[in-house]
Amino acid sequence: MTNDLARVESVIGVVADTCLQNEKYFGDLDSVVGDGDFGFSLARGFENVKAQWDTLDRTDIGTFLQKLAVVITGRVGGTSGPIWGTAFLRAGSAAKGKVDLTGEDVVAMLRAAIEGIKARGGASLGEKTLLDALVPMTDTIEERLAAGDPPAEVVKAAAVTARTAAEATKDLEAKRGRASYTGERSIGSVDPGAIAVAVLAERVAQTW
Repeated sequence: MTNDLARVESVIGVVADTCLQNEKYFGDLDSVVGDGDFGFSLARGFENVKAQWDTLDRTDIGTFLQKLAVVITGRVGGTSGPIWGTAFLRAGSAAKGKVDLTGEDVVAMLRAAIEGIKARGGASLGEKTLLDALVPMTDTIEERLAAGDPPAEVVKAAAVTARTAAEATKDLEAKRGRASYTGERSIGSVDPGAIAVAVLAERVAQTW
């Protein structure tokens, strides 16, 4: 196993554990935004990943992420599972055949995931909850990598950006599609997916 594949596995492991451990936290946000399946669907998708972890194809990084996507989207029902699955599928396509990753590769994978989320819901930039934190986080990663910052510092900066962006969503206009997949966000509340991205980024930064 290459060091880069091991790092990708580590990140996915942290994401899976965080989703399971924070199911109730993400679920509490459901009542605010009207998306009653957000925390549950997210947790069940990654629970399936954990159960099938040893059987995932690790031929290369792209294949691993694509197989991961299949497992996540295999979780029947809900909205967040399929959307996250699509994100991993697109990221995997961008990394197809790669066993080593450059900074440019990482950014390309994240950009592909963003496009996958947008395509899944037919939404323009910013209309899907995950994008509120994921887009600025990716911008930060690209900028810091271009500046030559060490990977650990890049990850920490990305986590700070994700949290700041997530908290800022409470000041956005509440409208359908703005902060949930199925309902409307109350004015003054934060987007559940943006907070989810922030929490996941923070956990990854802590273990990097």
